[in-house]
This record gives sequence, structure tokens and C-alpha cells, in this order.
Amino acid sequence: MTDAPLVELRDATVVLGGARVLDGLTLTIPVGQHTAILGPNGAGKSTLVKLLTLQQYPLAVADDATPIRVFGRDRWDVFELRSQLGIVSADLHDRFVQGNTNGVVTAIDAVTSGFFASHGIFAHQRVTAAMREASREALARIGAGHLAQTPLATMSTGEARRVLIARALVHQPRALVLDEPTRGLDLVARHHFMERVRAIAREGTTILLVTHYVDEIIPEIDRVVLIKDGRVAVDAPKAVALAAAPLSDAFGAPIAVERIDGYYFARPLG
Repeated sequence: MTDAPLVELRDATVVLGGARVLDGLTLTIPVGQHTAILGPNGAGKSTLVKLLTLQQYPLAVADDATPIRVFGRDRWDVFELRSQLGIVSADLHDRFVQGNTNGVVTAIDAVTSGFFASHGIFAHQRVTAAMREASREALARIGAGHLAQTPLATMSTGEARRVLIARALVHQPRALVLDEPTRGLDLVARHHFMERVRAIAREGTTILLVTHYVDEIIPEIDRVVLIKDGRVAVDAPKAVALAAAPLSDAFGAPIAVERIDGYYFARPLG
């Protein structure tokens, strides 16, 4: 189903610890539409990502309809899904930096592990020459070819996060999900990282950015979905969603907004 949306949620509810983290969420994001999911901490953004990546499942809906479809399907083998959906997150970075039972993980091994949806290369995995070549090409694409033999644990946070972009892109996926991707990056590293994301967006890979920072929403993103208390508060073009009134409501405080060179900047008032 080549024209199927990246994700379709229909009345999706997730209950964790007795609380409704997502509450009847209905949302469709088509392939090709760069989209930001924006909201405060605790709004349900991380749970939404876990639904998309099949780490979490919603409650069944009353009429037995499927509450979630990814690329038009409600059932996926996780390894097959990883070939179409790349993931970059600070949590994934943490898992790689901690290493695995084979020891530290180099950049080339981290990228190659994307073929196996694992956190490093293990003895039972058969790595082909074609996989290694694709991994080197992915590193070169994001300007990190010189880091191929460097352990992630010895890199700067910005360098390691770029390696994880290469891992996400090694399959040439249809979409790239960025879940709070700049956590832990300093101001300069954050800028360089998001410039890489802009280039990927312009090359045609669909970007789904999940964040609580308004100024991370790159100019290439046209649509913003504001999440509040596990529900969609606003789903609109960027200029509408990133206005003072909807942002103030979503974040629960008065907010002023300024636009500079295609970016939006928000600051609390008072």
C-alpha cells in the first residue's frame, strides 16, 4: 500500500498505571508530510512514539476496528517495520553508549546494527559486505564517515546523535521519527544536528518530529499537532498551531511567539 499514511490512529487509548496516557486519540499523518508533534512533558508524546514503533499497543475499540495502522497495516514484524521507519532518540543513544555484551560499540557497528534492530553487532548475526558498504554510505551521507571506527562512548553527544541518524537511514526508510532528538546537545551541536535533519527532509524522507521545544520545528515542517493531556488539542498548519493562544493553552501558561527566518521562538510571559 504505497499510498497508505505513515500512521493512522482511531480513538486510540493507552492506560498505564491506571491513568489514561492517551485518551481517544485520533490522528492521521500521511507519508510525505513533514509533521511535528508538540506538547509539554506528560502530554503523551512518548507513548505516541511507542505506539508508532510497536513498543506499546492501544486498547481495543468498541466496534473491533483497528485503533492503529502503520503504513496501512495493523500487524508488522518489527524487523520489517524498521526497514521502512527509522528512529532517532536520546533514549536510543543512551542504550548504545552503555555498550553491550560484546563491549563498546563503534559507529560502523552501530549503523550496521540497524539491519538487525539490535543495539550493536552480536556473534550470531551475519553481516554482509553489502551491509557494511551501506553503513559506510549512510555515515558519509550525514558527514560522519571519519567516525566509522570510533566508539560511540568516546564521541561528543552531537557526533553520536549523528551516527544514530545514519543508523536510522541505512535502510533508506520512508520516514524518520525523531523523538526528543536534541536532548543533551549544546547550542551549537543542536543547530548542526537540526541542519542535518533539514537536509534529509529536503531529500524526500518524511520527518516526524516529537518535541516540547517550539524552536526545534524546522522550516520544512508544515504541520504541527499540539498534544495536551493525551488528546489532540490543535492540528493545523504551523502558522496557526504556533500562535500565542494555542501554545498558551497547551502549555498552561501565557506564551509570546516570535518568528525569525522560518523558525518560531516561544517564551513564557511573567
